[in-house]
Amino acid sequence: MGINLAEEIQQRVTDYQIDHEHDPSEENMEALLEDAVESITDSSDAITDMRNFDVYASVLKHAKDVPAPLITKLLDSLVSGFQAEFDATVKDIKDDEQHGGQKHKEPLEHYAFLFYWFVAAAEDVKADDVTPATPVKPRKGRGGKAAKGASRTASKKDGDKWSWADQIPQTLGLMCRILRQLKTERVWSISSEREAFLTCITNPVYDIAQKESHMKQADIKQNVLRVICLAVKYQGHGVVAQTKIFSNLQFQEHLADPMADCLSILEKEFDHPQLADNILLDLSRHTFSEKETKGPRIFSRFIIRFSETLPAHTLKQISLILEQLDSEAYPIRLAVVEIIHNLVVHLDALKRHQEIDENQATKQINGFFDLLLERALDVSTYVRAKVLNVLARLCTIRDNKYYKKRLKITAMAVASLEDKAAGVRKNAIALLIALLKTNPYNARDGLLEEEDWKDDLEKTRVKMENMGLGDAVGRRNNPLQEQQADEEARKERQKKRDDGAMDVDDATDVEDEETEKGAEEEEEEGEEEDKDEQTRDEEEAEPDDMAVDEDGAPQPKKPSKKTKKKKGKKRRNGLKPRQSILDIDQINRHIAETKLNELEVTKLVAEYRYRHEGLSFIEMLEGSSETMVKLLASVNKTEVLEAIEFYLIASNFKLKLAKVGIKQMLHLIWQKDSGTLTSEDGQEIKGIRSKLLECYHWLYFEGEDTEAPPKLIAKNLIELTFDADLAHLTSLEEMLRIMMAEKKVNYGVIETLWKIYSVSKLIPKVQRRGAIVVISMLALADHTILHDHVDELLKVGFGKLGKLDLTLARYTCVALQRLNGSVKKVKGSLEDKTLRFDMNHYVFKTLRKFILLPCKSKEWFGVAEQIINTVYALGEHPDVFCNAIIKELTRMAFTPREPAGNVDADTQMADPDATQDEEQKDVEDEPDPMDEDHPDKGKDLGDAFVLSQLLFVVGHVAIKQLVFLELAEREMKRQRDSDAAAQGGQASKEVEELDQVVGNAEDDVGDQMAHIREHELLYGDRSLLKLFGPMLIHICSRTKKYKNPTLKAAATLSLSKFLCVSSQFCGDHHLLLFKLLELSDSPSIRSNIAIALGDVAVSFSTIIDENSHELYRGLSDKDLVVKKNTLMVLTHLILNGMIKVKGQLGEMAKCLVDENERIKGLAELFFKELSTKENAIYNNLPDVISHLSTGDHSVEESHFHNIMTHIFRYIEKDKQTENIVDKLCQRFHLTQDPRQWRDIAFCLSLLPYKSERSVKKLIEGLPHYRDKLHEPDVYDKFNQILVKARQNKGAGKPDTELNEFAVILEQNKEQGEQDNALEQRVQGKKAAAKRRANKRNAAAASAGTTAPTRATTRSKRRQAETVEEEDDDGLS
Repeated sequence: MGINLAEEIQQRVTDYQIDHEHDPSEENMEALLEDAVESITDSSDAITDMRNFDVYASVLKHAKDVPAPLITKLLDSLVSGFQAEFDATVKDIKDDEQHGGQKHKEPLEHYAFLFYWFVAAAEDVKADDVTPATPVKPRKGRGGKAAKGASRTASKKDGDKWSWADQIPQTLGLMCRILRQLKTERVWSISSEREAFLTCITNPVYDIAQKESHMKQADIKQNVLRVICLAVKYQGHGVVAQTKIFSNLQFQEHLADPMADCLSILEKEFDHPQLADNILLDLSRHTFSEKETKGPRIFSRFIIRFSETLPAHTLKQISLILEQLDSEAYPIRLAVVEIIHNLVVHLDALKRHQEIDENQATKQINGFFDLLLERALDVSTYVRAKVLNVLARLCTIRDNKYYKKRLKITAMAVASLEDKAAGVRKNAIALLIALLKTNPYNARDGLLEEEDWKDDLEKTRVKMENMGLGDAVGRRNNPLQEQQADEEARKERQKKRDDGAMDVDDATDVEDEETEKGAEEEEEEGEEEDKDEQTRDEEEAEPDDMAVDEDGAPQPKKPSKKTKKKKGKKRRNGLKPRQSILDIDQINRHIAETKLNELEVTKLVAEYRYRHEGLSFIEMLEGSSETMVKLLASVNKTEVLEAIEFYLIASNFKLKLAKVGIKQMLHLIWQKDSGTLTSEDGQEIKGIRSKLLECYHWLYFEGEDTEAPPKLIAKNLIELTFDADLAHLTSLEEMLRIMMAEKKVNYGVIETLWKIYSVSKLIPKVQRRGAIVVISMLALADHTILHDHVDELLKVGFGKLGKLDLTLARYTCVALQRLNGSVKKVKGSLEDKTLRFDMNHYVFKTLRKFILLPCKSKEWFGVAEQIINTVYALGEHPDVFCNAIIKELTRMAFTPREPAGNVDADTQMADPDATQDEEQKDVEDEPDPMDEDHPDKGKDLGDAFVLSQLLFVVGHVAIKQLVFLELAEREMKRQRDSDAAAQGGQASKEVEELDQVVGNAEDDVGDQMAHIREHELLYGDRSLLKLFGPMLIHICSRTKKYKNPTLKAAATLSLSKFLCVSSQFCGDHHLLLFKLLELSDSPSIRSNIAIALGDVAVSFSTIIDENSHELYRGLSDKDLVVKKNTLMVLTHLILNGMIKVKGQLGEMAKCLVDENERIKGLAELFFKELSTKENAIYNNLPDVISHLSTGDHSVEESHFHNIMTHIFRYIEKDKQTENIVDKLCQRFHLTQDPRQWRDIAFCLSLLPYKSERSVKKLIEGLPHYRDKLHEPDVYDKFNQILVKARQNKGAGKPDTELNEFAVILEQNKEQGEQDNALEQRVQGKKAAAKRRANKRNAAAASAGTTAPTRATTRSKRRQAETVEEEDDDGLS
């Protein structure tokens, strides 16, 4: 009995009805299978015996319950029998082609059906231990002979596990032979039966392919692909394969690459490209939804792989692929971009090997470049990033015919630096790096110095003018403006592009870019240029909409009626081809008229064009400087790393922006390299600090091949200090400290620095200063480099050179302070390894002598500060030194002044910066009392500048003495611990018991030091500082009397330091500091006070907290420095909890919209850090809204929106959202100001509404705002809230409540509009009635004056009589 194969394969294995089914739980399946195997062994067609067939079918149906050895034996039997029957069929067909195969139809169907079932059941077989199965004897065909190659040993050895994967390769190998050699049309004359047989063969293969673990094995994968290829090639399986492959690509992600490889094998080995064409056609017609994720991703991988393996075929069918260029699914657009890259590389390779027409290849590549530039405006950040990545990889194509494209690409990359997505910006930087590395502008040894290129271009232009070609030189345009115009044109084209048409500019921008070569090359390039110009003129007349020809080249479509109508309109809209910088026709006419040497003209024209485009390239890169510097501060790690790499490469080409960037990126040294990242190619990404150190080491410590000589390194390091501000020097110090600690600085460099510092001959001041600055920075890591050079420091820094250059003396003091090193003390540790000298040491004698030298330079204050710091860092009793200094300065300050001519020039310091102090002088309306021609000069008994010096020293000594007391306290505790340890455990136990009774000794030490600080330093009878407190109060409180700006600044600074010493002094006089902040007209004094108030707040927060609102005064200061310092101080105090915010956070919020980017950035950083504090922003949000929306502190509505948009991004918790909604809704009821309605509605629209409760709160608050909905902006904001709520609503939940709310809003809006209109009409009528009444009164009054009646006269007379009578009554 036969089987109907087409029907049987539709049933599931477990549901199949077997006539004589055998149950493994009731029968001995091994014996039954053994008998069936023996039958098959004798004759392969015995499978048609239903008794044998039912045994095989029963084993497969109950595969889960059958031991694994039986499955192994069954498979061996099936494969051997199938192969024997196949061999017999092939032999019989060969003998009798017409009828030889038909008698094998039924056995082949039975074997195919069992094979089909076996694959379905094989995955369910348990992996039990397999005992050696009885070897299956070789099957015999109908002739009784054993089939060749049919014998097979057991596939498993003792102890092996059952594994279907191990059996697949040989099984698929049999399928390959069957599909390759069996002429199925000779066996099955009916196509449906033939297709059923092929389905039994191929469907199991597709099932195997759907399991990812199988396709990871190379032998299985290769056999699966070959089965499909053989079925398509020899069995007419193309249509089915097309459907199966397309279906699998929608769901099986692991089949993307294998299916592309399958099509490649089919074309390369079997010469059958039709299947690939059909699949690409289906792909072009398929619509991918934006919400799909898996399907588009699979197809993306598939077509990318296809283009890699078959680039020529892809090029021919590119028109089908480009149909998906505007697909909603961005992975498909990503794939198209990658395919374009593969095709450009393919075309370039063909052109280099001269396997394709050069002009055709150039035209195609230009078309693809235009597509990439257009796709750079894609709405998806992934696509934009991919375009930039692809263009970076295509920079290796350095054909001079693409120079113009390189300029467009450069301009696009520069514009992409401002993209909102970090991934796009990162790839834009990588593209600029690639463009720089592969740039063709090597006329000046590869350097890209803008000024040099401008000079060369001008010289070339002059040459052309001398030859009479000046009129042919076009005007240079800004390349960034040209790029902007091109982008606008592309956007316009994209809007107007017809569906399904490809918008590609053809060869309009293709211009040969000649370089300076030999005469023959220049002549050939000139001829090609003329041809290209003629070609360009012809192509510019063609429409923009392009198709693709059979060779893959973008070709003009035949303009349809719709396109022809639009053609004129496009030209009118400004979509004109880009103009060349040279008028070629003008040049040709001039050559013909003047009979010039055509070769020389061609060479000159090529030179001008080359230099013009090189300069444009440089200008575009230089134009990115400001944006690139901002990217160094990005929170995205990879973006910062790319920016560092860019500046490193740019420095090699001598670009100006490299200096700015390299200096700016030094601040990245404070970044912490925590965690590891991996790039897209799987490589580990370095940390930012590591990359920075590597970059600086390469720039300043290495030569071209090896480490640079010490002199060059020293020179590089010194130059880093030139024009450096404090922040830059601090970052440089940290970087050099790390390098020194890591032994990356050669000691030869240090010796060179010492030689530069101590050289006797005159050198620029900045060099000597830079040398000691670098030395002091390196000493932070290794202070031993200073020990042998103390004499040099004193001789140079405080000798003749130091007197002439006070900045040098100041830096020398800093170096001396590093003699002790900078070992970071462990928190809580009392150990102190500080090295201190006796006060009779010659270092202190030199410092004392230097600080007391007469000096009139403001540089003295910086030197004095560092001298005092040095004494407190190195001296055992610094108070002794400072006591003597203060007394001597007091004597100098209050001694009557001598005439200027009596001062010995050898005993005073020079004023080296007398002509350079303008930047540091305070602007004063009144004349400076220090000036000799001041009217009150003669009244002063002493020198105001010397008094300023005295007060400055007093203030700094007070604050340093406070620090010294803390060190003394720690030393006393350390000695106590040492003594306790020396006494032993018993003594320690006794001390502990005593401490429990009388208190801890450590507390006594702390109390003693606190008493000295509070009552001795500024109020003690023996305290020298006590004398100066009243003096400071007297001077600071009488600013109109003491007008000298230096004196006022010094007194204010010292007063601030005194306030930090004693809480008593602070409590008595801190209000004076606030008064000075309010009234002072000096920005430097106000700035110092802002900083000082921060220090005072840290020391005595309870005192300052009472007047904390005064701290915010500086935020509204006109001076930028005052505002910045105030903002930084408040940031520190608020974030560290030193002051409480009492509604003044709105003033901080105003800085978010400050015009200065620095202020704006600091404010953004403040709110970002504040958001990490628990509910800090949420708790103060109502006060901020009130502060900015109404009252004297309110801001413009646009600024309010910007501020709130930034602040509300930190409101993320659902509970916070619900409470804010409730509070804001209630505010509607409390105000009648439309401006506040709009502000409240705007704030409501900024909330996320992720929970249903927040929406419910909004609906519940309807009574508060229902009468405000007639205001258009308010109603619009509530509509925006509805849209946001619908987007956040869970899937499957109805919109009933939201829809009802929308209807209610609309109804209340209409009612409000009607009420408002009615009120306006009533008001209008009242006003009209009032006007009419006024007119009547006016008319009556006018009539009364012109014609008075007798009655009126009598009335007046009676009134007068009445008044007289009243007066008489009053008298009586």
